[in-house]
Amino acid sequence: MEEMDRQIIALLARDGRMSFTDLAKETGLSVSAVHQRVRRLQKRGVIKGFTAQLDAEQIGLPLTAFVSIKPIDPAAPDDAPERLAHLPQIEACHSVAGEESYILKVRVATPNDLEELLQQIRAAANVSTRTTVVLSTPYEDRPPPL
Repeated sequence: MEEMDRQIIALLARDGRMSFTDLAKETGLSVSAVHQRVRRLQKRGVIKGFTAQLDAEQIGLPLTAFVSIKPIDPAAPDDAPERLAHLPQIEACHSVAGEESYILKVRVATPNDLEELLQQIRAAANVSTRTTVVLSTPYEDRPPPL
């Protein structure tokens, strides 16, 4: 990847709403050149999209937890992500090495909601769970070092 593309990506990772004009000023390119590079990065799948970052507390989901899951029957098919995809409280699903198979990041409103979600996860995917509740988040969604 070219250094100029890395610079554009770094700028957009910090501020996804940065205008093409501002990107051009920061990079020294013309507005049309920046637009063309961003479009090319999108077509290549380097830039997957632009989203709003929401404050979970402000939208009524103050409780974040990480739920590690492992199959009750190790011989069962490894299809937990598909079995759990219908649960909107699961924000992320990571396949991991170690004792557990996956780590789920979940957001809910209350401890009772978390308890209900854990029951749904166990029933839907036939897994055991181990849960860690987040007390605070000093930082999150940091841009990657480019």
